[in-house]
Amino acid sequence: MKYRTVVMYTEIGCFVSCLCGWILVCSTLPTEYWTFSEVGSIVLTTSNYYSNLWRDCISDTTGVSDCKDYPSMLALPAFLHACRALAVCAVITGFFGGVLTLIGMKCTKIGGSELANSRVTFAGGITYLASGFCGMITYSWWANRVITEFLDPNFRAQKFEIGAAVFIGWGGSILLLSGGTVLTYFSGKEGLPSSSSNRPRRPATYATARTRKTYMLPPTSSRVTLGPPLFYEGRKGGQGRAATKTTATFSRDDFV
Repeated sequence: MKYRTVVMYTEIGCFVSCLCGWILVCSTLPTEYWTFSEVGSIVLTTSNYYSNLWRDCISDTTGVSDCKDYPSMLALPAFLHACRALAVCAVITGFFGGVLTLIGMKCTKIGGSELANSRVTFAGGITYLASGFCGMITYSWWANRVITEFLDPNFRAQKFEIGAAVFIGWGGSILLLSGGTVLTYFSGKEGLPSSSSNRPRRPATYATARTRKTYMLPPTSSRVTLGPPLFYEGRKGGQGRAATKTTATFSRDDFV
């Protein structure tokens, strides 16, 4: 199987994972069960209190339930405003991450060249990561607040426990983070230029153009030729004559 086919199927799997995570995150916003508490008032009746980012609700075993929105937005604590903003940012960034990923995937062929598609997919992966981080911070912060108030012995108000919506949000955030990480890795590896490609290359010269064999003699020769052959032939002949002169023999009668 070719590398491009493997990347294409990986992008499809990551897109489906991120899409499911985004749907789970969106489903937690209208859900009231972020926190819940059961209070038994009488023997046959039990009151259930639950709330989310937008309202407080109460129900009992008789089937009667009632929800009430928070009366004043300015009177709410900063913690609740921050959780609202992060949850909305998770939904918005997840939507745009899905659009970018759908455009840049190799199987859709909506974009231009392969490089442009990879860069669009990389942007979608980064957007999915931002969505996952916003969701994870929201649910973790909310759960930490609930656990801290529940375990605090000096907290005299009604204590709540973590609702099902927080666990669903954690699962959706994990899907967003995992899918966005894989998308970012593969698309960034293909779409972003590497450091070696940006390094300036040394211009080719006459010395680098020639091969190493040009400057190497056969292994049988132990002498390196440093000049024109004619110069050394004449020099060699002169050295031969000089050697001939110096090697002449004389007899004893010549000196008498």
